[in-house]
Amino acid sequence: MAVKKQAVKAKTAGKKKAAAPKAAKKKVTAKKAAARKKATAKKPAATGRTASPARKPAATRTASPARKPAAARTASPSGKPARTASRKPPAQIGPVPGIAPYIEKKGEEYMNEMQVEHFRNILLAWKRSLMEEVDRTVHHMQDDAANFPDPNDRATQESEFSMELRARDRERKLIKKIDESIRHLDSNEFGYCEACGVEIGVKRLEARPTATLCIDCKILDEIREKQMG
Repeated sequence: MAVKKQAVKAKTAGKKKAAAPKAAKKKVTAKKAAARKKATAKKPAATGRTASPARKPAATRTASPARKPAAARTASPSGKPARTASRKPPAQIGPVPGIAPYIEKKGEEYMNEMQVEHFRNILLAWKRSLMEEVDRTVHHMQDDAANFPDPNDRATQESEFSMELRARDRERKLIKKIDESIRHLDSNEFGYCEACGVEIGVKRLEARPTATLCIDCKILDEIREKQMG
């Protein structure tokens, strides 16, 4: 009987040992199944969100340039920073190169001594340059004049000389106007319109120093010429 009881106990112990691994395996599979359910439940919520870009570490950020202190800035009287823009010299608008235009000052008297001297210099320099052109043309015609045997060459030379003579004739007439403007400067009549007596203006005289009419009278005079012609 004792032998039978021991054999039964050994069989039951063996069954228990064999059942223990099976129970452990069931527990592991149950845990895995639960973990999978949790993962599948979390996935839709995670995929619907857009992941924000990862921030750069503070060490890799580029530092902005340091601002200058307020004391170093040059402030204008209005409080804004003053601009140091270089002013360009005024452009040449008169007939004579090398003479800068006259810059009027606020409240300056029209045709004062400085303005009279300025326009006198312009007129004298302009007359000098025209006289030099006339002399150059005369010498050119004397030196280059030749009796070409070919009639085409003679015709070309004559046409060139006639064009130069017409240009010099216009310049001689302009020299007469310059002399008349210089006389007006001497008699304090320069710069005033001959038709209405108003001021012609410094800017108009800079462009045309021999002008004798203001802009309004000049326009009316041109309209009359077109109607008569």
